[in-house]
Amino acid sequence: MSENIGHEKRWLILGIMSLSLVIVMLNNVTLNVALPEMSKDLQADNSDLQWIVDSYALIFGGMLLVMGALGDRFGRKRALQLGLILLGAASAAAAFYADSSNDVILARAAMGFGAALVMPATLSIVIVVFPREERGKAIGIWTMMAGIGAPIGLLVGGWAVENYDWQMVFLINVPIILLALILGLVFVPNSKDSKKTPLDPMGAFLSVAALGTVLYAIIEAPTLGWTSPEILTISALAIIMTYLFVNWERKVEYPMLPIGFFKFKGFSLGLIAIMLASFVMFSFMFTQMLHFQLVRGHTALEAAVRFLPLPLGLMPAAANSDRLSTKFGSNNVISVGLVLMTIAMAIFTTVEIDSEYIRLACIFLLLGFGMGLTLAPATTVVMDSVPSNKAGVGSATNDASREVGGALGIAIGGSVLNEYYQRNMIIPEGLDLGAVPLESFPAAMQIGAEMLENGNMLGADLIENAQLAFMEGMIASATVMGIIAMLNAILVKLYMPRKIINMSIEEE
Repeated sequence: MSENIGHEKRWLILGIMSLSLVIVMLNNVTLNVALPEMSKDLQADNSDLQWIVDSYALIFGGMLLVMGALGDRFGRKRALQLGLILLGAASAAAAFYADSSNDVILARAAMGFGAALVMPATLSIVIVVFPREERGKAIGIWTMMAGIGAPIGLLVGGWAVENYDWQMVFLINVPIILLALILGLVFVPNSKDSKKTPLDPMGAFLSVAALGTVLYAIIEAPTLGWTSPEILTISALAIIMTYLFVNWERKVEYPMLPIGFFKFKGFSLGLIAIMLASFVMFSFMFTQMLHFQLVRGHTALEAAVRFLPLPLGLMPAAANSDRLSTKFGSNNVISVGLVLMTIAMAIFTTVEIDSEYIRLACIFLLLGFGMGLTLAPATTVVMDSVPSNKAGVGSATNDASREVGGALGIAIGGSVLNEYYQRNMIIPEGLDLGAVPLESFPAAMQIGAEMLENGNMLGADLIENAQLAFMEGMIASATVMGIIAMLNAILVKLYMPRKIINMSIEEE
């Protein structure tokens, strides 16, 4: 296969990679809508539920760099196939055999391990099978599928729970994974580092330790408190592990992730743009699921359907971003995308409890359009800065920036929302303050509903006050997201090169 020509079935291969990618992305969020049912069926407490969600994210994010490096060394197709098998087996085991929260946590951890093999492999295979002049278009489509994976996950999860049970959230993975496995086995070529670069075991260990502690601190901080002794200790450990990893990669002869990549502004600023755009997207999606269900009274499926304008905006923007980047420059397209995200957040600050859904739909559409113009060209910039023999590691670094950004968005966005909710929450006069947990909006809503069922009309006041306080918190969170998007836009516009020369770092 000539790099100038590309693989003859490259567009079919892109479709298979897109399917595999969607499997990974939807599993990031699908289970969230099934948590209430799981808590009843498995007698799971809040800590169990949190770990059911977080075990996937922690293992997935922590193992990305290592799995990307192994794919480069031993074959990206093998990594893809093994990851899909792990995802399918763990999903089936959870659906048929899990009867405790610990069973589900273990299954989710195994799924995270499989996802860490799959996601870097998908992008690195796309890079290898497409010629340079078509890579921007291909990466745009790959990014589009990554972006719509989360909204699809919410729809699938909502449909499964409303029509079947929580086991269906896992079971629905199996036939899709089997299809991806068979298509990949038949059509996807294997590729790997032709130079057979030696592995970097110490770098692998340090990368897992660094990413794992960073993600753990981010995920646990809203629950334990950002200044709690445990979070401060883990954060210090994360900084130490990151320093040791960087220091090791600088001096080792065959580094897993050459630190020299970060000297190139395209690579570094591309990763920052991806991380902060993911911060905004995941934070907004997190707050809007609560908004639609607890403020507007929609079911999980009805709430998920209302997210559809986001992928409808993201898809055309991502798919056509390569042409825009060629004409106007990557930095200009990315910064415009980030400005559109800022505008979407600014409009959202005008939303009230009784605002029509059409306003929210326009915000989602605008946010999706901005996401598409940001993520696709930023991913292209990152991958154009990496030599083909390091495509797996480059893809994994790109994916890790998404994961860290998304985790930060949910943690910080949720913390801002919670802080402003507590500040603005007013307990109705005559209601015992001790009966209402100020820190929990869902609990306040549940207590209010129970009071109304028992004929206590103070429940209506409690619900109204909680909803108003939540809206204040949600607007404060959106303000933070808008500021971050705007600062990101300025950074990209001023410092990212207008045009990235493909393969800034040539293979030696």
